[in-house]
Amino acid sequence: MFRTIAALAALTLAACNQTASDAPDLTPETPPPAPETSDTTAFNHNDYTDMATWLCHPGKADDACAIDLTATAINPDNSTEIIPFEAATDPGFDCFYYYPTVSNDETDNSDMIANAEEINVIANQFARYGASCRLFAPIYRQRTLTALRRAMATGEDLGDPELRYADILDSWTTYMRDHNDGRGVILIGHSQGAGMVYELLQRDIVGTDTQKQIIAVHSIGTNRHTDTATGTWQGLPLCAASDDTGCLVTYVSFRETSPPSAETRFGLSDGDSRAICVNPAALTGDGALAAYLPSTSGFDSSEESRFGVEITTPFVTLPGLVSASCERSDKHDWLAITIHADTGDARIDDIGGDVKIGGVILKDWGLHIVDMNLTMGNLVSLAESQGAAWIAARESE
Repeated sequence: MFRTIAALAALTLAACNQTASDAPDLTPETPPPAPETSDTTAFNHNDYTDMATWLCHPGKADDACAIDLTATAINPDNSTEIIPFEAATDPGFDCFYYYPTVSNDETDNSDMIANAEEINVIANQFARYGASCRLFAPIYRQRTLTALRRAMATGEDLGDPELRYADILDSWTTYMRDHNDGRGVILIGHSQGAGMVYELLQRDIVGTDTQKQIIAVHSIGTNRHTDTATGTWQGLPLCAASDDTGCLVTYVSFRETSPPSAETRFGLSDGDSRAICVNPAALTGDGALAAYLPSTSGFDSSEESRFGVEITTPFVTLPGLVSASCERSDKHDWLAITIHADTGDARIDDIGGDVKIGGVILKDWGLHIVDMNLTMGNLVSLAESQGAAWIAARESE
């Protein structure tokens, strides 16, 4: 029986795990006037010793990562298995994360109050890394969905990039000073958050002593290009094996049946420099994706009609349904997502994650919303093996 997961139907830019009724409408109609506070020439720095400035932190009582991550595995024959989540008890390395564009605040830069959208994206993109590492995720004054709508409608972007980067650098500096203690760290981000990771690397990490502590970079859903002479980015190699360290994992995902068009910006080459595509599933196995999809986001109210079975866990995984491979055209590099549907069985035959406005799929965005959900199990496994390799190398020095 054919069933389609119409996941996150009205969402964009990885505003994960919201219901359709809560989804931001990005339709570029008449934009609201720019707030007077947008044009900031000076700003206050946040105090990242205050736990209120963090979403996830080992010292935070109401840690947004300390949540139920139990999943239901639905097999092709519709049999199910509950997959419990086990957090690492004494991990030897850390993971540090910047989230994507999710804020619904009315200003161009968000405030420092974590709303449902920030909390939900943490559950989808970062909390599961806790199986391998200690988790740090600061709140930062990101460019908001409001700013995005205004830019789409008018071409005018009044967000303050230096205010935003001050939060990125201040949170990182506080972590390194007060909590790192020589530990290795994996830098993680998606979309705008991935851009922040790359900016932090370029401006304040690469070429410094701190670079030696970067186990890997898992920074997904934005374009970065290889140096044509070296095949690296800023001197950092691309990860080629599960125990490679000091390397990059990044990609943009598209359905195998709907590759990037000639005009698509995601995965687009920059002259002779190719966009980077590193497939986490190829590093940890045979290309099969260990996807973890939210069980309640953007669907109708009947769980049984959604999946063919009753689901009581917050996440669902579908063994064997999706696989991935890096593909290339004249101008694009991307992670092609193949759905292995079987209309003869009772299990769903498709996944959601397409970006839509007014019900119309924006094919140029690919599967941007679920970039990280699709490979989450692979990314967590990769983090564990990379962390172990980094620690082993340090101990042998």
